[in-house]
Amino acid sequence: MLKTIEGFNRIGEENAFAVLARATALAAQGRDIINLGIGQPDFRTPEHVVEAAVKALQDGHHGYTPATGILPLREGVAADIDRRRGASVNPDNVVVVPGGKVTMFMAILMFGEPGAEILYPNPGFPIYRSMIEFTGATPVPVPIREENDFAFSAEETLSLLTPRTRLVILNSPANPTGGVTPRAEIEKLVAGLETRPDIAILSDEIYGQMTYDGAVHCSLLEFEAIRDRLILLDGWSKTYAMTGWRMGYAVWPDQLIDKARKLAVNCWSCVNAPAQFAGLAALEGPQDAVAAMMVEFDKRRKLVVEGLNALPGVSARTPMGAFYAFPNISGTGWKAKPLASALLEEAGVAVIGGPDFGILGEGYIRLSYANSADNIALALQRMGEFLSQPRG
Repeated sequence: MLKTIEGFNRIGEENAFAVLARATALAAQGRDIINLGIGQPDFRTPEHVVEAAVKALQDGHHGYTPATGILPLREGVAADIDRRRGASVNPDNVVVVPGGKVTMFMAILMFGEPGAEILYPNPGFPIYRSMIEFTGATPVPVPIREENDFAFSAEETLSLLTPRTRLVILNSPANPTGGVTPRAEIEKLVAGLETRPDIAILSDEIYGQMTYDGAVHCSLLEFEAIRDRLILLDGWSKTYAMTGWRMGYAVWPDQLIDKARKLAVNCWSCVNAPAQFAGLAALEGPQDAVAAMMVEFDKRRKLVVEGLNALPGVSARTPMGAFYAFPNISGTGWKAKPLASALLEEAGVAVIGGPDFGILGEGYIRLSYANSADNIALALQRMGEFLSQPRG
C-alpha cells in the first residue's frame, strides 16, 4: 500500500460540492431539485468581460504570463483598491491567482506547522480549518455568534492569542453567515494586533462589494499599522459572476511577496492569459451589471428572511453582506445536518448543514439566495410543508 504524508489523513473538504453532486444526481433521476446550497451567482458574466477574453485569444495571448499576473491587471487591481478602499497598493505586491482558495492555501502553508496556532472563524469557510489541520498546526476557532449579528468580537479574538499564534484569519462580509463586522470592532482588533508584530493576518474580503442596508465594508488595508504583515484575499468570482473563470488576487506585504511568487512558480506557473484580460475588463469596464445583480440579491435577501421567519421552529437574522442566510433551526427539533439531508431527499431543496462550517454551526443551516426569486419562494414553500408534517 502506498503511504502518503500524515497531513492527507487530516485534510477535509467543502461539503457544498458534495451537496451539489447529490442534487445533480437526484435531478438526473427526474427529481425537481432547487439548489440553495452552492455559493455561486446565477447571473451571466458581463458580456464585455466575455468579449475581452475572446479578443485576447484572437489577439494571440496564448502563452505564459508572469507568475504573479500581467502588469496591466496588477495595476488595474491596485487602482481598483485605491478607488474602492482608499488604500494605496504597489502593483508589485499583487499576485493574481486561480481562485480565492489559493491564497488561503498559500498563507496557511507559510505559517502552519506543528506547534503553531492559527485562528479562524467558526462557523466559517471550511477550507480554513481543513488547510490548518493539513499543515499540522492547531486550529483555534474564533466564535462567530448570532447574538453579535454574526460579526466577530475583537475582545474574544484577542483573548485567544498565545505565544504560539502565527496567523489570524478574518472574514467580513462572511460566509456562511452573511455577517458584516462594524468598523469600530475592526479598529479594536487592529489596536490589539499592533502589540503582536509576530502575527500575520489573512483578511478574506471576497464579498467586500456585497453589503446591504447601508452596511459599509471596512477593509483591513485601511490600517497602516498592520500593512507590513497583512495578506488581502479578493477576486472576481462573486462580484462579477465569474466563479468558473478561476480568477482571484491577493495583496502581499513586502516581507512575504517573494515567497508568494515562488509558490506561484512552483504550483501553477500563471493564471491563464485570456482570463486575466477578462479580469482587467471587469475592473475597468462598466459596473452596471454588478449594481443590477446587487439590487436583485437585495430583493431575494428580503424574500428569504421573511420566508424563513414564517417557518415553524425557524428564526433568521437579516444578513448584511454576501448572499447567504444562516437561520437558526434549533426550534424545529432537528439537528442541522440530518435536516439538510432530509430537505434534499424528501423536499427537493438543497441547503448546507451548519456543522459543515464548524462545530459552532450546529443549530443552523446555510441557504444561498444566489437563485431566482421564483425558485426561492418555491423552496421556502416546500420547506414549510416539510417542517409542518407530523413526525413519528
